[in-house]
Amino acid sequence: MARHLVTKVIHFSYGHRLLNYDGPCRHLHGHNGVVEVHIASDRLDDIGMVADFGEIRDVVKGWVDENLDHRMVLCRDDPAVGVLREMNEPLYLLDGNPTAENIAREIFERTRGRGLPISEIRLWETPSSYAAYREE
Repeated sequence: MARHLVTKVIHFSYGHRLLNYDGPCRHLHGHNGVVEVHIASDRLDDIGMVADFGEIRDVVKGWVDENLDHRMVLCRDDPAVGVLREMNEPLYLLDGNPTAENIAREIFERTRGRGLPISEIRLWETPSSYAAYREE
């Protein structure tokens, strides 16, 4: 069966660190992340679209801008959370480590139920490395 697919690209900046990790990402650091929002459908709407790019921007970029952009994305158990809260630094807390895999899943889960048939979220953490989340 043929499937139609559209993709919207979203840029944002964030910081994080990984707990219980022995590499350099155990330290607070930042990324210029790129999110690819993939939307798939078996058919097009009455206008001939899978989804309007403006709607994808409003829903997904809106959520990313409000929750992740220019924030430290940390595990809620990270000892730095208390200090950063005292400094009034913007945070977004996850139950697990803020890996690219977990952040991609968070974006997928927080935006999928908002009227768009999101099939996959890719988070490019660097220009050569991405993690993706999709439900089969």
